[in-house]
Amino acid sequence: MPGRPRDERARDTILRRAADIASQDGLEGLSIGRLATDLGMSKSGLFGYFGSKEELQLATIRTATGVYVNEVVQPALTVPPGLGRVRRLCENWLSYSQRRVFPGGCFFFAVTAEFDARPGRVRDAIAAAGLDWAAFVARAIDDARQLGELADDTDGDQLAFELIAFLEAANVTSLLHDDANAYERARTAIRKHLDTAVISP
Repeated sequence: MPGRPRDERARDTILRRAADIASQDGLEGLSIGRLATDLGMSKSGLFGYFGSKEELQLATIRTATGVYVNEVVQPALTVPPGLGRVRRLCENWLSYSQRRVFPGGCFFFAVTAEFDARPGRVRDAIAAAGLDWAAFVARAIDDARQLGELADDTDGDQLAFELIAFLEAANVTSLLHDDANAYERARTAIRKHLDTAVISP
């Protein structure tokens, strides 16, 4: 019924389950029927929350973004600007993937591969989330450079690209090869990489 108040807690439960599924089976793997079965709801009741598969996908991306921010970004903001925050961001990301906050590893790594060459609103939402993350890491690096903790010629965008590559490599290696050492290898690579840009006391 139009205008009927929604049960926001139920909606949050639906979307959190949807994000878990998408991290393993992709956003195309989502369906009203599957979610209804998983959550013991009727298809019509669940459909009323979203109205279309695309709206479900977009809402799932927003929910995953909130989880990502809470797990990776917000804890790093408790660290003062500088190199410590950069290191904390990297560690938070590795922990988020390693602990399987989403059962398929990083939600955004999974859905990016699915939609990177497919134009549309879903791709645009995924791309925006990725750009926001890269820009945030680059700003943290630039803060460290301006504070004199990194060399003056440090390119924040380039270094952010390289650090994110290490993070994503750990995620995919762990998942594809069931390699428990992937995260420690990434931590070692990140530490060495940042050390080359650090200004010695």
